[in-house]
Amino acid sequence: MSIAAELERALHYPLADELPPRGGAITLAPGVKWLRMQLPFALDHINLWLLRDRIDGRDGWTVVDTCIDHPQSRADWEAIFAAELDGLPILRVLVTHMHPDHVGLAHWLCERWNAPLWMSATDYQAARYACQVVNSFGGDRLADYFQSHGMTDAGDLDQIRHRKSYYRGLVPAMPPSYARLMNGRSVTIGGQAWRCIAGYGHAPEHMALYCEAAGILISGDMVLPRISTNVSVYEMEPEADALTLFLDSIDRFLPLPADTLVLPSHGKPFTGLHTRIQQLHDHHRDRLAEVMDAARDQPVSACDVLPVLFKRPLDLHQTTFALGEAVAHLHRLWHAGQLKRVRGDDGIWRFMPAR
Repeated sequence: MSIAAELERALHYPLADELPPRGGAITLAPGVKWLRMQLPFALDHINLWLLRDRIDGRDGWTVVDTCIDHPQSRADWEAIFAAELDGLPILRVLVTHMHPDHVGLAHWLCERWNAPLWMSATDYQAARYACQVVNSFGGDRLADYFQSHGMTDAGDLDQIRHRKSYYRGLVPAMPPSYARLMNGRSVTIGGQAWRCIAGYGHAPEHMALYCEAAGILISGDMVLPRISTNVSVYEMEPEADALTLFLDSIDRFLPLPADTLVLPSHGKPFTGLHTRIQQLHDHHRDRLAEVMDAARDQPVSACDVLPVLFKRPLDLHQTTFALGEAVAHLHRLWHAGQLKRVRGDDGIWRFMPAR
């Protein structure tokens, strides 16, 4: 049995292997529907949520997350409109964070239904910036940054330099206004309070939603049942300690009841939140120990520790995420004073034990 499968056995999936049909939904609780849409990536799906709502005397739905802007995604939403809204409108579009699979169709849904967007201020501004600039998630600055962390393959660097408009290809626009979600504040949806819980390290200001009355946590990408959330450091914040931010953030969910039903953005709804948080801490503890051992053998760059953190072959798209995560692990040890870093004559940052 694989380690991932063994860890999964410690969680409970109330719906077993049942998944929503394409263009349809599964009702998880009164007024809570689960949608699932396909993505053209290695991570091949995203979970979206419909919450029954009433705003200013109007009955309808709040949508949580939207999928990327893609013809198939729009077609899937059209099927949902026809089959799952009970003849009611979408009243609000709520987005957990700024990554394309979560916010890509917010502009379309908001315009189509004349519905406001709700998300954190930091992620709203980051999304607006990313879909308006040419070199979003690519270009010279990102290539130079990767080169400074040990990427030396000229072909890979050239592809990154010429990767134009990656973000706005998936998020072509953002709504021109929004309502702000803030940590600790509650949003009333369908007469119930959903408390915002901010998370960091994966996105600038990710917002999960917890409803005490329903015993439900919409965890977004902060807690996933099978895979570990990508936690990366990139060129816009090159000194960041993203992994420490992430690990501190997931501990904010520990006060929630053990039987909380977790609705993740990827994977299946599950219970066992406290167990999963401990699994994530254990996973990163073990990876950090491996990185530390590698640095004791010889000074290492982020590229040097990729095979330490990732045992499988990676294509360039996967490598760009993996390299950001390698920097995040090195930076946690560096910020903690366990590693020091030196920039060589070749311009590459290498890390070694501080003592």
